[in-house]
Amino acid sequence: MVGIAAGLGIAYTLLKKQLTKAGREALKKAEEDGELLKKEKILQAKEKFLQLKSDYEKTVHDRNQQISAAENRIKQKENTLGQKMEELNRKTAENAALKENLTKQMQATAQKQKELDEQTSIQKAKLESIAELTSEQAKAQLIELMRDEAKADAMVMIKDIVDEAKNTANLEAKKVVVNALQRTGVEAAIENTVSVFNIENDEIKGRIIGREGRNIRTLENLTGVDVIIDDSPDAILLSSFDPVRREIARLSLQKLVSDGRIHPARIEEVVAKTKKQIEQEIAELGKRTCIDLGINNMPHELMRMVGKMRYRSSYGQNLLQHAKEVANLSAAMAAELGLNPKLARRAGLLHDIGKVPDTEPELPHALFGARLAEQYKERPEIVNAIGAHHDEMEMNTLIAPIVQVCDAISGARPGARREVVEAYMKRLNDLENLALTYPGVVKTYAIQAGRELRVIVGAEKVSDAEVNQISLDLSKKIQNEMTYPGQIKITVIRETRSVNYAR
Repeated sequence: MVGIAAGLGIAYTLLKKQLTKAGREALKKAEEDGELLKKEKILQAKEKFLQLKSDYEKTVHDRNQQISAAENRIKQKENTLGQKMEELNRKTAENAALKENLTKQMQATAQKQKELDEQTSIQKAKLESIAELTSEQAKAQLIELMRDEAKADAMVMIKDIVDEAKNTANLEAKKVVVNALQRTGVEAAIENTVSVFNIENDEIKGRIIGREGRNIRTLENLTGVDVIIDDSPDAILLSSFDPVRREIARLSLQKLVSDGRIHPARIEEVVAKTKKQIEQEIAELGKRTCIDLGINNMPHELMRMVGKMRYRSSYGQNLLQHAKEVANLSAAMAAELGLNPKLARRAGLLHDIGKVPDTEPELPHALFGARLAEQYKERPEIVNAIGAHHDEMEMNTLIAPIVQVCDAISGARPGARREVVEAYMKRLNDLENLALTYPGVVKTYAIQAGRELRVIVGAEKVSDAEVNQISLDLSKKIQNEMTYPGQIKITVIRETRSVNYAR
């Protein structure tokens, strides 16, 4: 054990010596490395300092160069400014000299003008004394002479221009009318005053006549149509100047014959329903006509009047057909002239609405139609065209003469109109309106081609004694105020009805 301990001590001593030696060598090496590193860092710092110094010196040098260049530019500008100042002073001096010369010249000119005015006044006075005229009088004479010459020349030029315009206008107008007529073709048809109602056999005639003729009298009184039942086989004639009444009578007869029940109460019911049906058809026809012509935003009442034209005629020409023809002609002619065709078409369709009023107007149909159009907010151009198409209102738009011309064209087509029918219808209308002027008269019907006038009075307003007086007075008034062939039978009807319902 002692030996082992001694060996360990010796080994420890040797190891300590070796470590001490190695530490000294490492320390020495570290000092050497540190010295080398120190020298290297010092060298790098010196290089960096030299680089910064060089950069600074270069920057300073560049800045000095810029300052020198700026100083040179400033010196050049100062030199240029000095030269400009010298030039400005020189020009100012020259302007002052020019101004002085101009003032002298103006003074000289004013003096010369003064002398010239004096000489002109002297010469003017001499001329006035020689001519015995003042300058104003001579000027007036000269102006008057020139005016007369100008008027003469202008009249010659105006005459040439008017003649040329007339020739050109005639050619252009003919071209426009021909083009419009070629683009608008219609059939010419004459309306009559008789409708034929066909029946299957003659037995129906007896049922229509009724016991002691009560059925046919009721039908005639309610519709205002003359029902003619003669020996014509399978036919009954309905005669009236009013196409609406004839249509109501025809449809009523058709319904009565189909139903088989024919008696006064049933006739009255069917006629009332047929009148409502005709009113609906009139409104629908007016609407369809406006749609076919491409006319929009037409008031409902005006559309109803347009539909009502289907049952009116003018000199034998169907009024609706005439209005549609005038509308198409007006649109075509307006398009040829570069105007608004839609406006012209609307005015052409409405130009005769004054012929289909619900009440009898006192105004001519053109003026009454214009009043209706204005009442329903139509445009002023359309109102003027309606009122002026018979020259009863002054034309102030280009649409008005177009509608007037197209109205004349439509009526002038061969076979389009018949004067006799119009006169006949007017006489019957006057006959009915004459009876309506009496107080208590409810309805009037001219039948038998105007040979009989039936007047229906209200039982609560007119007594039996007054009925005879009305008949007598009316016959005398017709004799004194109207012209008619043959004689007219006046029948005044007064009836009392009592109606109750069992529920």
